[in-house]
Amino acid sequence: MSQRVVVDPVTRIEGHLRIEAETDDNGIITTASSSGTMVRGIEIILRGRDPRDAWAFAQRICGVCTLVHGIASVRSVERALNYPIPKNAELIRNLMISAQYVHDHVMHFYHLHALDWVDVVSALKADPVATSSLQQSLSSHPLSSPGYFADVQKKVATFVESGQLGIFANGYWGHPGYRLPPEVNLLAVAHYLEALSWQRDVAKIHTIFGGKNPHPNFLVGGVPCAISIEAELSAGAVAGTGATAVNMAGLQQVMSLIEKMQTFVDQVYLPDTLAIAGFYKDWFRQGEGVGNFMTYGEFPSTSIHDSSGFLVPRGVILDRDLTTIHDLDMDDPEQIQEFVDHAWYRYRDGEGVGLHPFVGETEFQYTGPKPPYHHLDTAADYSWLKSPRWRGKAMEVGPLARVLMLYASGHEPTVALATSALKQLELPPEALFSTLGRTAARTLESKIIADAMPGWIQQLIANIKGGDLRTFNEEKWDPSTWPEKAQGGGYMEAPRGALGHWIVIEEGKIANYQAVVPSTWNAGPKDAKGVRGPYEAGLQGHHLHDPHQPLEILRTIHSFDPCIACAVHVTDPHGEELVQLKVT
Repeated sequence: MSQRVVVDPVTRIEGHLRIEAETDDNGIITTASSSGTMVRGIEIILRGRDPRDAWAFAQRICGVCTLVHGIASVRSVERALNYPIPKNAELIRNLMISAQYVHDHVMHFYHLHALDWVDVVSALKADPVATSSLQQSLSSHPLSSPGYFADVQKKVATFVESGQLGIFANGYWGHPGYRLPPEVNLLAVAHYLEALSWQRDVAKIHTIFGGKNPHPNFLVGGVPCAISIEAELSAGAVAGTGATAVNMAGLQQVMSLIEKMQTFVDQVYLPDTLAIAGFYKDWFRQGEGVGNFMTYGEFPSTSIHDSSGFLVPRGVILDRDLTTIHDLDMDDPEQIQEFVDHAWYRYRDGEGVGLHPFVGETEFQYTGPKPPYHHLDTAADYSWLKSPRWRGKAMEVGPLARVLMLYASGHEPTVALATSALKQLELPPEALFSTLGRTAARTLESKIIADAMPGWIQQLIANIKGGDLRTFNEEKWDPSTWPEKAQGGGYMEAPRGALGHWIVIEEGKIANYQAVVPSTWNAGPKDAKGVRGPYEAGLQGHHLHDPHQPLEILRTIHSFDPCIACAVHVTDPHGEELVQLKVT
């Protein structure tokens, strides 16, 4: 029997997302709709403020993606003012961004997405000796003894026997879609717990360079941490409690943390992804989405203004064609546009109009029913997300887009890594255009970026040893030196994809500010022509075994690593929450 399946809220993500899917008589999804269910008002809050302070507000767009919004914001101001930053500052930003990538990807895989593939309760049936042998066959990870896995199994048993699964409560345990043997489930649960401890250490990189985490400090014109030639690093710098400078001892600590990141990716994350993926090869044939991919580019070797030196290239791939990379100009009003035809916003010029973010408008007009509601009116307006388009085309952004761009551009480490992984799984290259291809790309990208980090820290150390201690350029800090009107875009690749902050400055104040975030590109509603975005397109064709346990929907949506908080926010004037949404 055909029916409508509602998942609201989609859990294990940041923010509020509702998915409605219509199935045919055979349980196949024919149409899916994605709705961001709360409004974002950061752009309005920023109007009239000092552009140099914008990053502190923009960071609060999200509680997870704090670093990337801060960097996109300062880059927008620097680009508007043609404000160069020192080489050391560019390297430190590279290190902070790359640390965010690896930290974020590992946390997503184990704590947000792995539970779509791993049956935690099944781990109770595992043989710890067999699990130990499995671990030793996959890598040289030292935590591999039978006793270690027996202890993990006891922890899980304690959760289950208490009737309160705690951190493992949110899953459809026993669903026939779970296929891993008990030993692989136990292995993954053990690494889930290990990743909790691991992430606490690697977050220190942001603390060393940014003073704290989350919401590290930033600075238009460079970075806020000075370089010291003192022999000892202050206790405050190590703990992230107000350090004002970083010296060689601090940089040595960063090198040690990078090594720890590389080790976990090599010995745990990468082997786990390949091991789990081998049991779900059919998921390399579904969940693709729109087949178009876009990257703004990231990790400059010289300057953010020289895209030719980016580790991740800038460009667009259309219709799966990896032989052609199309040029991308985010300042071009004909290329980047946002539409609001099925969103709860209105443009002054009416519907069917696409606005470039420099002239973007944030005007709310909610015409739908008040939550809780039975169904979305998908024929009209149904989301607090706009619909961004590149030359009128829906684009996917994120790890898969970046890996495909690196692969298409001939980046040798990416080509070798992807080829090896596909060979091990006995899959063709087109398998990447899928739900699990997206998940695998996130893992491959983590290794590529973790392996690039030692080069940046070594360059920074070499600069310091050569006498270059500059991390800030005061040249254009004084607003009296600014033009009367200026505009600029701060572009970067956030872990979840292409992120842009566009700013218009008039008489030293922010006249307009627009942020188009990765989850808007991926999760936005259909446009005026009925063209669906990646979430909605990616769910079409999925077969739901049990509409009351829509595991298949979660697998594909989670493969994008949704961060709807970046796209939607609402509180009343006193900061109080206005609505609560419950699963229907």
